[in-house]
Amino acid sequence: MFFKWKIIIAFLILSAAVLADAAQHLPPSIAYIYPAGAARDSEVEIVVGGQFLRNPTDVYVSGEGVHASAIRYFKPSRKLRQGQKWLLVDGMMKACLKQFKKAGLTTEEVEKTREQMIRSFPWSILKKDIEIGEYTLPEHPLLTNLEDKTLREVMHIASIFFFPRKKLQLNPQLAALVTIRVKVDANAMPGDRELRLRSRLGLTNPVVFQVGQLPEQRELELNDLEANQLPNGQHWWKELVKPVVLNMPILLNGCIMPGDVDRFRFRSQKGQRLVIEASARRLIPYLADAVPGWFQAVITLYDGDGNELAYADDYRGNPDPVLFFEVPQDGEYELGIRDSIYRGRHDFIYRVSISEDPFITGIFPLGGPEGKEVTASLSGWNLPTQELVLNTDSEGKWIRRAFIHTGKKLSNSIPYAVDNLPECYENESVDVSNDERKGAQKINVPMIVNGRIDTDGDSDLFQFNGNAGDQIVVEVSARRLDSPMDSLLRLMDESGKILAWNDDNYYKENNLHVDRLGLLTHHADSYLMAKLPETGTYFVQISDTQRHGGEYYAYRLRISHPRPDFSLRITPSSIHARPGIHIPFCIYALRRDGFDGEITVKIKDNETGFTSKRLVIPAGSNSAWMTITAPQKVTADVINLEFQGTAQIDGKTVHHDTVAADNVMQAFLYQHLVPARQLICAIKKQRRPVMSMELVSEDPVQLTSGASAKVKINTSEKEDLQDSVLVIHNAPDGVSIEGPVTPVPGGFEFNLKISSGSKAKGFAGNLIIEVLKESFVNNKDGTQSKKKRRLSIGYLPATPIQIAAEGEKSGVGVSE
Repeated sequence: MFFKWKIIIAFLILSAAVLADAAQHLPPSIAYIYPAGAARDSEVEIVVGGQFLRNPTDVYVSGEGVHASAIRYFKPSRKLRQGQKWLLVDGMMKACLKQFKKAGLTTEEVEKTREQMIRSFPWSILKKDIEIGEYTLPEHPLLTNLEDKTLREVMHIASIFFFPRKKLQLNPQLAALVTIRVKVDANAMPGDRELRLRSRLGLTNPVVFQVGQLPEQRELELNDLEANQLPNGQHWWKELVKPVVLNMPILLNGCIMPGDVDRFRFRSQKGQRLVIEASARRLIPYLADAVPGWFQAVITLYDGDGNELAYADDYRGNPDPVLFFEVPQDGEYELGIRDSIYRGRHDFIYRVSISEDPFITGIFPLGGPEGKEVTASLSGWNLPTQELVLNTDSEGKWIRRAFIHTGKKLSNSIPYAVDNLPECYENESVDVSNDERKGAQKINVPMIVNGRIDTDGDSDLFQFNGNAGDQIVVEVSARRLDSPMDSLLRLMDESGKILAWNDDNYYKENNLHVDRLGLLTHHADSYLMAKLPETGTYFVQISDTQRHGGEYYAYRLRISHPRPDFSLRITPSSIHARPGIHIPFCIYALRRDGFDGEITVKIKDNETGFTSKRLVIPAGSNSAWMTITAPQKVTADVINLEFQGTAQIDGKTVHHDTVAADNVMQAFLYQHLVPARQLICAIKKQRRPVMSMELVSEDPVQLTSGASAKVKINTSEKEDLQDSVLVIHNAPDGVSIEGPVTPVPGGFEFNLKISSGSKAKGFAGNLIIEVLKESFVNNKDGTQSKKKRRLSIGYLPATPIQIAAEGEKSGVGVSE
């Protein structure tokens, strides 16, 4: 037993050391914000939960009309001690009595109520005979100005600290809290923004903050008495938790805890066409440590007597549910929201709107040709019009979003696509269905067909002529345009023989799923590329895999020769830098239709002062690590960086701007590139310049299996780097640093080595190497302890390497 406890204690000490070391150079991160939005023309206080958030200084919100500032940091709280529980109970009772006096109760009535509260409180949760003078209340946003809380707020605090439905597992990445004051202007554009927090440790990842159009309400526990059984005799508590009946339209903010069901009562009138829309996954797209990887919200509508009227757990493949309901009679109704499998945590946050606002459920066609006027037909609820002109200007993204105005309000937005190929509409024959080859619709190549799977079991067939050896690409755009269609493609010859087919199409490297949107987990849009075996007539058949169909099962079908192209994602989207240091980042190339050429990347605006060596994604590679160098002098604390990629495709020079993104984990394993609105670099000012570190040679370091090669670095200062440690953050298989850092005149050198069994043979790319200074930590008495800490000096410039392929010999073995 003693040996067992020694192992446990050693593990805890090691874990603490790892966390302490990580805190010194890991950037701060936000896990959630609550509430995740605010109405126009309002000022609110929100809570940010995350890790390494100490000493917050600034808050950045994208777009215009939203202003935010940090108020206070709350260190991670631990389990309440007994003295703190007594203090909390005392403060809660004082708050209740204060509210009773405000309500006009006499002194005798207040004293009677106080005695009733004392008799009914479950004192078993407290230990008696505790000296509370040495205790203070824990630091927590809910306990700020405790004695001024309303009765409902007191009940909410009691439910959080004394009546948990299930034990909540402590999670360090949610534990640090910061309160923020947010002011939203009356003319602020509704929709999603990005919020970042800056502290002395760096700049956080962006999280969604919504600017709303409706009055807002926060949930207060307890709001579901069935799920929260209080001890017997606590009638005064139950009086406090009587449901508050809300008036609509309303937007509800809440947080789901383990086993939790939040319920809200509201009034509605007969004939009202309600749209109840939940936002949960939209706020936090992926959770790294939860399966399926996001908060899967379920909403249920009840009548005033608790009878279920309607239910929704998704919306056409989107995990966030939307419920449509026409009110049958005047009265009170109740909305319930929970997780589909009753999970919960502080980052299971939601926003649910109940209104008669317009909601677009579908458009047709799902896009149009660039520069041509396209009027789409609309379907939906509470729409003021049945048509909408789509913006198809040449300056714009491939996928755009459309919405309609109703006074000062906007409807939900819906995606559509714009392309520069010829387009046509699917044409169902009156006499012969076009899913038979003799009734196939003839088209020319290239062509984009705007069509719809009209009924269950329907399929559409298209006919084109091709030559032997032609490469043909057939691609569906449907699910990424919010169509519920799960497409299936077949390419057939004149005899009906299937030459190629595809159901779902996706690309991934290891566990990284790469797509242009970053939010799809079911890649339902089909894609195939095939070489035609002979000259003749060919057929393309499109159908729904589940054999579903209907008004909303629209699609865009591209049939063309390959159009090689690319788009770029750059991670991370938040950078914190000191003047003069090298900043690492990774750029991903999303290649299309067989393009595998080299892509060069440059900073788009040279006025920022940032510099870089040649940034290249090699031919055939889908990603590359690179570094840029921050200027020694900056004119702004925060800089918006933009990059542009260039490639030669079919004899033409093609330029594409990069899209900022973050590499986010889903459900312990999968990773996704979630797009961000902008790449922001926060510059940390300091009194003296940092030590510059530059490669002596920019030629790739040549590595041969089982051998090592020297890398030499010039530095601007004669700093003792004898005890420095070098860490490779993106080492290919078998590549490592051999031996210590060796000081040399003008800088230092180190050895790179590749093992003989490496699987990275033939690799060409850049290494990202961080220089860490190791030192011993002093004890409180000034003596030196055995514990070491690491402080980051900075990163080396991206170090190019070339690993010899099997059977090859390396060239130069030293970078000098």
